[in-house]
Amino acid sequence: MSSPIAKLSFWGVRGSTPTVDPATWRYGGNTPCLEFVASDGTKFILDCGTGLRVLGNRWGADGTAIPSTTHILVTHYHWDHIQGLPFFAPLYDQKNQFQFYSFRSIFLGPDSLRQVFEAQMALPYFPVDFSAMTAQRRFREVDGGESFQIGENKVTTRWLNHPQGCLGFRIETPAGTVVYATDNEPGVPTLDMNLRELAAGADIFINDAQYSPAQLAHDRKGWGHSAWSEGVRVARETGVKTLVLFHHDPDSTDRIVDQLLRQAREEFDSVFAASEGMVITLGAANEPVQAHMPGSRTALRREAQFQACVTGVTAEGQKFEEDTLVKDLSIQGAMISLKHSPRMQSEVQVVMRAPGASGAQEMILRGYVVRIEEGAEKGTTAVGVVFTD
Repeated sequence: MSSPIAKLSFWGVRGSTPTVDPATWRYGGNTPCLEFVASDGTKFILDCGTGLRVLGNRWGADGTAIPSTTHILVTHYHWDHIQGLPFFAPLYDQKNQFQFYSFRSIFLGPDSLRQVFEAQMALPYFPVDFSAMTAQRRFREVDGGESFQIGENKVTTRWLNHPQGCLGFRIETPAGTVVYATDNEPGVPTLDMNLRELAAGADIFINDAQYSPAQLAHDRKGWGHSAWSEGVRVARETGVKTLVLFHHDPDSTDRIVDQLLRQAREEFDSVFAASEGMVITLGAANEPVQAHMPGSRTALRREAQFQACVTGVTAEGQKFEEDTLVKDLSIQGAMISLKHSPRMQSEVQVVMRAPGASGAQEMILRGYVVRIEEGAEKGTTAVGVVFTD
């Protein structure tokens, strides 16, 4: 009997406000939105930031069946977590059904979530109002500390420390447990305990890492966010298997996120930085967590043939150096066939050699691993690299 498999897709990973500048392209600029398809086929959407529009545009495009009801868990009502909803195309199709979950705001009273969605589409803020959405919509108020069942999956909520309130969600499935705990600042003992209860033994722990430890301790203290060091601390204390750094600051360039990820990996073995388009698979028997980037996040490539020497770090943390041929190249990156399997999001150096008028020329490029697939030849891995230098 095959093992149950679940799939977690990242459509928006940026916090506070979307970014479009080239310096944030690699990790992505859309605000929070994740898609989680549990092993029983139940589809969850976590938050409704601008990444929701991208998800909606690909709704069913891969040939997968659309479930009768999609369950949307909204952590809180700040703009970056709801602003994608008016642009989510499936909500304008009467064939679709959505069940929303979030909390009752002390500022809004009963039916808070519906009020928030209606208000952001009310005149004069949007050209059509909420009634233009013809899909079936239901709203359920949940409180911190609740647990409820959706299909074969148990959902647990806890309050987190964020201005005006925020819920963290734990989803337990036959394939594994995912915890989504964004927008949280450590320092309140009861809420810190809530976070640890959510995270306990999770396979995937998605945690707020908007600030550096120095920012959190000084000029960003009290702003409602966390740092990679706090996520590592919680992961260690609660037996988390894999930590995902999430809610990147809009002023954090790709290189800054790279640096935060590198520091986190020095303290905890299995860490990823959330990247737009990243997909994590849970439930593969006796296999570590698998993450990959789809081809849509890489540039158009052309066939080439350059001798190259690649150095990097394997998934087991061992340094390697390997001579190979680069056969698939673009301005922004390459697909490289290797016998070694480097760690996802790890840094590699590619030294390419090409004939020139005065002999062989060397080009030294540095980049990050964004895609890992089975190679065309037995015993090889196809490695997608985005160049940064």
